Amino acid sequence: MKAAELSRVGPAEEVVLCREVADAPPPGKVEASIDLIACSINPADILGIEGNYASVPETPSPLGIEGAGRVTAIGAGVKDLAVGDLVMSLPRANWSQSLTVPAAALIKLPPEIDPEQAAMMKVNAATALLMLKSYVTLKPGDWVMQNAGNSGVGTDVIKLARKRGLKTVSVVRRHELIKPLHDMGANVVVLEGPDLARRVAAATNSAEIKLGLDAVAGSAVNDMAASLAEGGIIVNYGLLSGRPCTLDAHQVVFRDITLTGFWLAKLMRGMQPKQIRDMYAELSGYFIDGTLKVAVEARYGLDDIQQAMAHAKREGRSGKVLLRPNG
Repeated sequence: MKAAELSRVGPAEEVVLCREVADAPPPGKVEASIDLIACSINPADILGIEGNYASVPETPSPLGIEGAGRVTAIGAGVKDLAVGDLVMSLPRANWSQSLTVPAAALIKLPPEIDPEQAAMMKVNAATALLMLKSYVTLKPGDWVMQNAGNSGVGTDVIKLARKRGLKTVSVVRRHELIKPLHDMGANVVVLEGPDLARRVAAATNSAEIKLGLDAVAGSAVNDMAASLAEGGIIVNYGLLSGRPCTLDAHQVVFRDITLTGFWLAKLMRGMQPKQIRDMYAELSGYFIDGTLKVAVEARYGLDDIQQAMAHAKREGRSGKVLLRPNG
């Protein structure tokens, strides 16, 4: 069978290769085998491949944080899955035609969910939901601020916040991004730049904003801090600027602003299996009812993995890049 493999750390479009590998083995007693239908290419995949993530990967190694597929075989001790079930795969080795993994590492999905959408649910949607729920107790009518509002996580934040009765301030880099975000339900969309705090206050009637979601780092953290209410919390989950987070001592000492970090993998390691299943059941419902829908710009087979990597790295894409391992 075919699978993507990291040959060495380096530019993703050069170092990720499509290999012929041994077929996935038959499942053991508490394992299941799946054929992958769709897999997404995430920024975290690219960062890891290029050596810019939490740890430098060993090579050669399998790849792929997200994937959805259909169960083809189960072990004798597996009770919660059946052949034919649609599942989301939690292991980080999904860029493959088939997998055999512990059944506990598969999330059974409702049959009516679009498999391609399910293949994009594990990271961005869960990140958005957990950040909205985990740091500040928010009630309908409260405000949330974020930068990178047009990103995959950012658009999910807008949609999930609206579903929960929350209002959003989204900061973007380009004027042409303002209308699309308004159209999807963003309350306030502002351009980054000077006097951000003053412009946010004017647009929100000086609303008390207690939660800020930062994907940029660098000086954007201090800009966000100045826009939050006293005692506000900034959750950093990205490094789009490539620079360390900058937070003025004035914001920490005199305004009690807190900066904390979010890493989905670490947070999920602390969750019970039922909590994880319940979270993805909630998110599945949002994909089924149309609250969440991710645009897809392109689909590639594993044979074209290097073109897919190059496409996924382009700026200004209008949607995600998917792999279709089995066509």
